[in-house]
Amino acid sequence: MANHSNGSSKDSFTIPEIKFTKLFINGQFVDSFSGKTFETIDPRSGEVIAKMAEGDVEDVNLAVKAAREAFDHGKWPRMSGYERGRLMMKFADLIEEHIEELAALDSIDAGKLLTMGKIVDIPSCIHLLRYYAGAADKIHGNTLKVAGEYQGYSLKEPIGVVGHITPWNYPSTMFFLKVSPALAAGCTMIVKPAEQTPLSALFYAHLAKQAGIPDGVLNVVNGFGSTAGAALSSHMDVDKISFTGSPEVGRLIMEAAAKSNLKTVSLELGGKSPLIIFDDADVDMAVNLARLAIFFNKGEICVAGSRVYVQEGIYDEFVKKAVASAKSWVVGDPFDPQVQQGPQVNKTQFERVLRYIEHGKREGATLLTGGKPCGEKGYYIEPTIFADVKEDMLIAQDEIFGPVMSLMKFKTIEEAIERANCTRYGLAAGIVTKDLNIANRVSRSIRAGTIWVNCYFAFDPDCPFGGYKMSGFGRDQGLDAMEKYLQVKSVITPIYSSPWL
Repeated sequence: MANHSNGSSKDSFTIPEIKFTKLFINGQFVDSFSGKTFETIDPRSGEVIAKMAEGDVEDVNLAVKAAREAFDHGKWPRMSGYERGRLMMKFADLIEEHIEELAALDSIDAGKLLTMGKIVDIPSCIHLLRYYAGAADKIHGNTLKVAGEYQGYSLKEPIGVVGHITPWNYPSTMFFLKVSPALAAGCTMIVKPAEQTPLSALFYAHLAKQAGIPDGVLNVVNGFGSTAGAALSSHMDVDKISFTGSPEVGRLIMEAAAKSNLKTVSLELGGKSPLIIFDDADVDMAVNLARLAIFFNKGEICVAGSRVYVQEGIYDEFVKKAVASAKSWVVGDPFDPQVQQGPQVNKTQFERVLRYIEHGKREGATLLTGGKPCGEKGYYIEPTIFADVKEDMLIAQDEIFGPVMSLMKFKTIEEAIERANCTRYGLAAGIVTKDLNIANRVSRSIRAGTIWVNCYFAFDPDCPFGGYKMSGFGRDQGLDAMEKYLQVKSVITPIYSSPWL
């Protein structure tokens, strides 16, 4: 069994006051049209944190109307990129002043480690915002060599009103992965945060207004996917949807977009990422990478290295050390700085992960460690490792989104490549080897959007991120992400006498 911390964080940290629970539309916090609310839950205990305004079709309509007005007649798309960038920099500065409070909101709402929030998650949001603020005045088209007595050029213009639908595993990071490039491009937007984790999105809306971002540019509508999310996806005045979540919901969004106004869609739909460890690897380093790749953020991360392939020469040594490493992983209150893994985000996800663990047992995989809830309350699960996993097992094919590692043995490079690609997903992969030829060959052969060699979770705002196959399409991060929020216009004019004049 993994270590479980019973320490309380209340002695060392004061839970922040919940300041914002309404919808944010056209620069104001407002109640939902229906007056309905829903509860957001603390996964450490299962207790209610706050009651949130529940947005529905009417609220989405109001938010879209505000965003449409701000785009069609407002200042934001018409500002110079330099001016937009200045306001985005001010927005980033305000976030920096509230790092601890924002990290705490994600901890109580999503079960995320407070320490990681303060030193990684919120600083990475600031970095993203500043990166795109710097790109805002570098959007330009091309001059075109046009046949005949004409000249031409292209313009890159903001696509319009954007709907962002974000997941619950990284509430802050996902907010800014979508919002930052869209703001830089000159778009206006409506964010529909996951109903499990709405708290930080509303705080960011408040800071955006303080920074001087005009009313209507950034709106936040809390609510459920089947109502608010569906209304946003099918709305005739929304020009684009950016969604991160499951393939099943991604399909529904594409259908809604097609049936309404053929709005463009970009999707990041999760993964079942392989980590391939070759015989020449440093075993201790490989164990540490494998543990990080699946147990970090309690496995609630789309690029989790949930399928670990180990070459037969070091397999037995790896298994022994991996099990010992998992047993030393500390599970407990995310406000405790000694803790490495907090609770799953809610009861639904907690029960889902436990069902997959039972599937693994029934299908014949060998449970080496973990596999049970831990702690007397809350949604904590022991770090879990299965061996003897076959490719057709559910635990090898489905994205569990929990701390469950599937261990598999392989012999040859060719076998490793074939098995790594034996998935409907293609978001990321890891390779552990000292041989540059192996690293190059395997990284070229795996069908995934990000390949990490001798590292894992190495992200940067300049590095495009997205998937192959059913992991979706479109890229977050990097200048590639800006293209999702821009469209190209060609302009052609005569330069000499023209028969048309």
